[in-house]
Amino acid sequence: MNKIKYLIALNGILAASICAAEELSETGLMLDGIAAVVNEGVVLKSQLREQVEAITARAKESEMKLPPPDILEEQVLEQLIAEQIQLQRADRFGIQISDQMLNQALVRIAQQNNIPFEKLPEALAEQGIDYGPYRRNMRTQLILEQLRQIDVVGRISVAPREIEQCIANLEDNVVENSEYNLSHMLISVPDSATADDYAEAKTEADDVYQQLANGADFAEMAVRHSDIASGLEGGQMGWRKGNQLPTLFSSVVGPLSPGEFSQPIRAVSGFHIVRVNEVRGALQRSEIDQVEVRHILVTPNEIIDSETAQQKLRDAREQIVSGENFSEIAKLVSDDAGSANSGGAMGWTGAGTFVPEFEKVTNEIEIGVLSEPFESRFGWHILEVLGRRTYDNTEEMKEQNCVQRIRNSKLADESELWARRIRDEAYVEKRI
Repeated sequence: MNKIKYLIALNGILAASICAAEELSETGLMLDGIAAVVNEGVVLKSQLREQVEAITARAKESEMKLPPPDILEEQVLEQLIAEQIQLQRADRFGIQISDQMLNQALVRIAQQNNIPFEKLPEALAEQGIDYGPYRRNMRTQLILEQLRQIDVVGRISVAPREIEQCIANLEDNVVENSEYNLSHMLISVPDSATADDYAEAKTEADDVYQQLANGADFAEMAVRHSDIASGLEGGQMGWRKGNQLPTLFSSVVGPLSPGEFSQPIRAVSGFHIVRVNEVRGALQRSEIDQVEVRHILVTPNEIIDSETAQQKLRDAREQIVSGENFSEIAKLVSDDAGSANSGGAMGWTGAGTFVPEFEKVTNEIEIGVLSEPFESRFGWHILEVLGRRTYDNTEEMKEQNCVQRIRNSKLADESELWARRIRDEAYVEKRI
């Protein structure tokens, strides 16, 4: 079994338990001690010793050469100090990881290693890893990752000009910046082919293309018509980087969306037809279904119980049906601070925006029909769907993609500068 890997890899920070136990001799004397004082906390010698031993064991297993023991100990201590500083900072920010969040992370680790979650402790034990410290260390790593999201990622600025340049670069080099899962077939011509040979091959290729356009299965057509070995596998080429594609293909795959195929492409060897199965990393055209909704919410509290809240909405509904203005009623009645001042308007939203109870009514009701009162986890609602549309959010996706790319490109340097700054600001006293 491959070694189980942590879900989150922390840049420059070694995984170390923050719950190191103090060791006692047979006479009850304390054997542990303080390796470093860090602000109001400490790094214990037992933590340092355990981490050095763990690194040494991993290095021996992988036949990796380590620095001399005194230098290794100094490096490990510095990393434990950095971790302690960051944990203290996370505590001041009130960052906590619930058991549910921790379990979700461990479930993902188990899935990535093809292990049932309930078998994870057993699998770790086979590798000499105690599940208890493993959980504690994972919680620590999740805390530090959240801290970095708040303190580093969230503060990386992205200028409009940087976004413009990124989008222009991606659009100019869309194929090079993508990976393609392709299938293809070749209707070949013989060596020293004549014009008649090309004409005959083109006729067959055009016929194949027309059958594909009419819904024929590409893999089946490749098996039947393709004159290369991959035809027997449905024409599968697998994943290829855009900058590694033959020029013949790279010139046609760019405009194709997943599931689309090219017209016959003439080459020396005959006529190719290329199909794009999947694309990774490209800024593909993106459309989403959206709905425009307005609603009124009444939330039960110490004064208004659930039945009273429901009746309040029945009364509001009758007023609206009788001709009173929805927006004005919403401003007076709705407890939704986010939409009440806008007359209950929630704007255009996509699937998954609302809680399931609200989304169910939104999906089922007709445009312009005022719903009956219904309950969600937030209280009682009435709603009206004002419109539905398919929205092209390609440009928004391009911008989001570029913002993420730019932030990622700055993350390593910003993280290092941040770690140095808070290290310099901390009080540290080493005792070894």
